[in-house]
Amino acid sequence: MPSKYRPQIFGWFGDLDKGPYSVPLHDDRLSYANNNYCAFIRQDLNDQIFYACLSFFSIICGSVIIIGFFWLLVHHDNSKIEFIDMIVIFCFINCCLAMYYVIPKLYHNLFSRCGSPIIFNRKTGKVYVNESDFFNFKFLRHPAVFLQPKKRRIKEYDWDDLHGVIIHNMSRNALTSTVLMVCQPGTHQVIDHIMLDPIRAGAGSTFVWGWINSFMFFCDVANIDDGEYKSDQEAEFKAHRIDGQGWPEWMIEAFNATSLEALAEIKQRHNITE
Repeated sequence: MPSKYRPQIFGWFGDLDKGPYSVPLHDDRLSYANNNYCAFIRQDLNDQIFYACLSFFSIICGSVIIIGFFWLLVHHDNSKIEFIDMIVIFCFINCCLAMYYVIPKLYHNLFSRCGSPIIFNRKTGKVYVNESDFFNFKFLRHPAVFLQPKKRRIKEYDWDDLHGVIIHNMSRNALTSTVLMVCQPGTHQVIDHIMLDPIRAGAGSTFVWGWINSFMFFCDVANIDDGEYKSDQEAEFKAHRIDGQGWPEWMIEAFNATSLEALAEIKQRHNITE
């Protein structure tokens, strides 16, 4: 049975239901939570270093291949085209496509900081994201974005418009990720994607989704002291994960908004228009 969200994301494995889950967290991605909001980190520093190095090595190899192609082009006998020439051209095209894919991965891993936390406020039903603009599922990009490696996406979303799906990495390792499908209000039409929980083995990826749902539905299973920082350590959490990362001041205040009215007052005070 296909996903109910359209267009269906590549590697789709299953849709996830919203509502309280009885499964405990069993996870270390919860950084902080209090009675108003929770924050999950989505990147591990060791993974970032590994994938940044892998991407850099791939770019070096790709650059050598592309330079070699142009060298062959200059010294090639243009009077005839042989089968080997077609193979070289095919490899060149594939190398260019690979570079087009790998360069954003390098930008993403080099310029993501502090775990790229995602914030869920259960009293306003808002979700806040501050991440590298390359931390997404786009493949077709305007060439100009390659000149903006530090470009960021800072957005506020409605929890009601976010829906979880599991995607598979299509390898023998059976790794899955949880992705938030951003839909137009009241529909299943997807307009954006947010990576929630990258690359887990088997069903482990659903623990984060389950805990967040329990938290958003005020379920007791979601213990706010399960995280990296206890609920009374908000200052330490913000010093580690939030400060200096480009979060707008109004958004940081909005983390603790206790109602939509309080959120509106914060936005008005900071001259935020939607």
